[in-house]
Amino acid sequence: MSLKHSLRTLVACTMLMATGAALAQVSVKDPWVRATVAQQKATGAFMQITSTEPVRLVEAKSAAARIVEIHEMRMEGDRMMMKAIDALDIVPGRTLELKPGSYHVMLIDVVKPVNAGDKVPLTLVIEGRDGKRSAVEVSAEARAMNATRPAAASPEHKHHH
Repeated sequence: MSLKHSLRTLVACTMLMATGAALAQVSVKDPWVRATVAQQKATGAFMQITSTEPVRLVEAKSAAARIVEIHEMRMEGDRMMMKAIDALDIVPGRTLELKPGSYHVMLIDVVKPVNAGDKVPLTLVIEGRDGKRSAVEVSAEARAMNATRPAAASPEHKHHH
């Protein structure tokens, strides 16, 4: 089998797998995680997610942590509350923004310290209306503890659940 034929077959198989996995095209922009300090065992991952079809973010996974959860952070009175949630809707034409102080992916019991500049692998599990799931692989760059996205780059978004 020639190299050219092998490559053509590989490309065709990859396209079939991508098409069969989900009709929605899910895009992830600016994925990052907060770097950790010594003894810190948890951190957050942040990004913007869009889709061409209505889908849900139902799970996140990473080899960088033993537990990975989708979290919501919100104010209740004068207290900041954080809890795991089952899923987040991704509405076509809107950006689901995972950001500090809001929705995010929580990496719990990290297997080793996360240093600024490290690449942290994440797998986002997306579920379509038909119940079929697909995986979106993401490489998130670790940023310093005090990092936040520039205010100019974060337009206001409303999420309905």
